[in-house]
Amino acid sequence: MAILDQRDKAGGREVYRHPVAVRAAHWASVLAMAVLLFSGLQILNAHPAFYWGEVSRFASPVMEIASVTTPEGELRGEVRIGKLAFDTTGVFGASPTADGQLAARAAPSWLTLPGYLDLGAGRRWHFAFAWVLVISGAVYAVHAIATRRFKVLLLPTRHELRGLGQSLLDHLRLRFDHGRPGYNVLQKLAYLAVLWVLVPTMLLTGLAMSPAMHARLPLLGDLFGGRQSARTFHFLAASGLVTFVAVHLAMVIAAGPWRELRSMLTGWYALGHRPDAKTPTPETGDAP
Repeated sequence: MAILDQRDKAGGREVYRHPVAVRAAHWASVLAMAVLLFSGLQILNAHPAFYWGEVSRFASPVMEIASVTTPEGELRGEVRIGKLAFDTTGVFGASPTADGQLAARAAPSWLTLPGYLDLGAGRRWHFAFAWVLVISGAVYAVHAIATRRFKVLLLPTRHELRGLGQSLLDHLRLRFDHGRPGYNVLQKLAYLAVLWVLVPTMLLTGLAMSPAMHARLPLLGDLFGGRQSARTFHFLAASGLVTFVAVHLAMVIAAGPWRELRSMLTGWYALGHRPDAKTPTPETGDAP
């Protein structure tokens, strides 16, 4: 089926936005990212601090999740970035146990896989599903390039880039143009960042942290300024991916969850028109 092929339905016009390969890669990536997040937080529990360089300088972390006891004897959780400290009690640093008491723990049990403290199990889950994300991302990338989807749907034009400010303003006002069969410029830039920046960074930094890979290819660690720097970059890339997912879900809900979910299940996206929107074309597609 051609890119953005359209058809008439009883309820209006539809565009075939998501072919089978895209949908399969999307849902595989959803599963992989969920497992990677929860297992990654399990790994973080073992040493919730980040450093810069080749070795860990415990006295001067770039960032850390800590548990502190106040003069009143109360346990509190803190996230420290340099000299700044933020109270994160109940989520990071100190979280409630089954009996309601606070316990010192970087990430709460409901956010880790497995729920109990087990670094070995967390690493096994993490490594296994890292390859699921890599394979699904590779499938999507190869399909996008081979079918010209990358050029037609994902690569923003100069005209779209000039309208970046207006598109951002429309999204902040929750004004979505459902009449365009393709993606808007914000989506394009976000998807490109995930596909070509965040996921590759997570993969390369993950390999750089591996003792076996570091022994065979130390240059990979040097690329990020050292193994501890690679670990920090890994965390930042993961945080960026979590932020993308959070914003993506918020936009899906704001734009109409059934319309968006149906398109990712069947491939067909129902078009609609905003009163002040221009007539869309596949090459300059715009949708939330």
